[in-house]
Amino acid sequence: QVQLVESGGGLVQAGGSLRLSCAASGPTFSSAPMGWFRQAPGKEREFVATISKNGGRTYYADSVKGRFTISRDNAKNTVFLQMNSLKPEDTAVYYCAARVGVSISTRAEEYDYWGQGTQVTVSS
Repeated sequence: QVQLVESGGGLVQAGGSLRLSCAASGPTFSSAPMGWFRQAPGKEREFVATISKNGGRTYYADSVKGRFTISRDNAKNTVFLQMNSLKPEDTAVYYCAARVGVSISTRAEEYDYWGQGTQVTVSS
């Protein structure tokens, strides 16, 4: 079992930065590919970024590539999402997720554990 708790969301002006954290409990964190997803009001949940078990491989949605960076610290059971050059369209609830599997994935249905989400609001 893996429990995930996100933090770091808030209100920021366009062009600003936020760093989201996702603290994981459970013995399997270091063996779990991790992902960040987001859901804006009235829209479906969408993929943002994913990272492999050892952090050596990452993949991003085109909409955040070059602005967001996913990373992890397995010693601290934490995954991060550094968000720079934020835009109003980045406004959403951001969720971290853990996958019981070998490889990274962009598909929400392939993740097994989810956090409760943290709100990010970007004002124009």
